[in-house]
Amino acid sequence: MKDMFIVMKFTMKEMVRRKSFLISTLIILVLIVVGFNVPNLIKKFSGEKSNDKLLIVDNDDVFEGNLEILKQLNTKYEIEIGKATFDEVKQKIENGDIQDAVIVEKEDNTIKSRYVVKNTTMMKEVPEGIINTMNSLYTSLQISKLGLSEEQLKSISPNFEFSLEQTDTERANGNVLVMMIMSMILFFGIYFCVAQISSSITTEKTSKIMETLVTSTSPKNIIWGKTLGIGLIGLCQMVLIVGTAFFSAKAFLDKELLDSVLDMSNITVGLGIITAVYFVLGYLEFALLYALTGSTVSKPEDIQSANMPVAMITVVGFYLSYFTMMNPTSELNQIAGLLPISSPLCMPFRVMMGISGPKDVAISIAILIVTCAIIAKVTIKIYSNAILNYGKKISLKDALKLYKQK
Repeated sequence: MKDMFIVMKFTMKEMVRRKSFLISTLIILVLIVVGFNVPNLIKKFSGEKSNDKLLIVDNDDVFEGNLEILKQLNTKYEIEIGKATFDEVKQKIENGDIQDAVIVEKEDNTIKSRYVVKNTTMMKEVPEGIINTMNSLYTSLQISKLGLSEEQLKSISPNFEFSLEQTDTERANGNVLVMMIMSMILFFGIYFCVAQISSSITTEKTSKIMETLVTSTSPKNIIWGKTLGIGLIGLCQMVLIVGTAFFSAKAFLDKELLDSVLDMSNITVGLGIITAVYFVLGYLEFALLYALTGSTVSKPEDIQSANMPVAMITVVGFYLSYFTMMNPTSELNQIAGLLPISSPLCMPFRVMMGISGPKDVAISIAILIVTCAIIAKVTIKIYSNAILNYGKKISLKDALKLYKQK
């Protein structure tokens, strides 16, 4: 146990000392802060206001002076009410006094509305919300002239209430966007952490450090020491990245937009513990596989090709969990929650959505633990027999032979 902690401490120091690790982490943090500031930077340098100025022209007094009500509504426009000719409206837009205008005109029994913009190629869309509100306002104005009682008004203007219901017996609750973001964080956390293990092993074989390690402690201690060491550094890196993203979002993004998009109400302490357990088990699973591939090569240029099969398995597991979130109650999603290659990414979100109970979680974790134990046994055995190999890359057939050796 003492030797394992010595290897772990040595690995962590080597990771932190790498300039590539420090520079890449710093670049990621800077990109996160800048990325969340992009909307604010665009507004600052372009000089744009938070709301577009919209002029509503009612020369024929169609609304009988009631358009001022629109200013009290919560819209994305700064509304200005007035009377003007088309040429005057055009001049205001060209001068930048307003961005758009709605001109209301009455011809016989028809009310026409013209939406005036500077250039139709600027991807401008007719403000349907404003138009619909104006239609409702005009309708209410005409109804009020009929002298109808309150009950009669209610009978022609009922309040409709809509709710979303599903027929599946398993009810899914939660913000899918939050689930996808967390899935991506877990994936990149696992993927980038474990990829360092094979690189570390191959580098130490090239520099002959491995010979000193093997003579000082057992291969088992080397495997677990490196796995835990790189895992702790990777976990600290992910906490730093996620924490920076969280505080940047809180500090720089509009609060209403953030609350509407990222509903964190389903994030609980219990879910956090379950997610941490799956992260650790998922990390161990793929870390041991990468340790295996690292021991089969002796040249840094062979690492990428040796890691390709494991990388493909990791990507398949990610996409299997990612796409099944679109239909969380499907049979495929249930399978993804049990498969060891996808359950670390999929199962926490099934718990978040309330479609997996304690029994499902227990079975899934048991499968993961058994899988990790089997991979650990195979990896340590092959690692022990192949670690001092400085020749060509070991093939799958050779690896099987090494596993059978005593």
